Amino acid sequence: MRALRLEMLADSPLAFLETVADAAARPHAEYALRVASTSIGSQIAQFVADPGGRLAGHAGGTVLPSEPELTVVYAVYVSPGWRGSGLLADLVDAVAAWSRACGRPELMLEVVVGNDRAYRAYERLGFVDTGVRVPHPTVPAMTELQMRRAA
Repeated sequence: MRALRLEMLADSPLAFLETVADAAARPHAEYALRVASTSIGSQIAQFVADPGGRLAGHAGGTVLPSEPELTVVYAVYVSPGWRGSGLLADLVDAVAAWSRACGRPELMLEVVVGNDRAYRAYERLGFVDTGVRVPHPTVPAMTELQMRRAA
């Protein structure tokens, strides 16, 4: 998981909420604990794709207290060699199944405005732009757009 996280941050530094340096500084044990703590439960979950001995993708889901019927999809990533393979759909489907099992019928995610590749990929998976725009959490000059779909 640590290797995948470092790859995610190096490949798409604006999409995630930490730097490569911060992630690299965390010990392997912390990654193992994080994976174990998000493997069960109904408030937060992480899903990884292991299509052949090396993790190639990740997607997480969490709940917002203000919208308990909604799962926020976060930290979505597919390794470059697996893009276009259907792995993204599999990861989002895993989050959606978990969301439904937890009684949350809707998914929401945020995409940096201008990240057209991700926007189109999410559109193909049934996400619709809600028109809501929010500031990027770490780069105030950037904006993210919200997309939603049924779980």
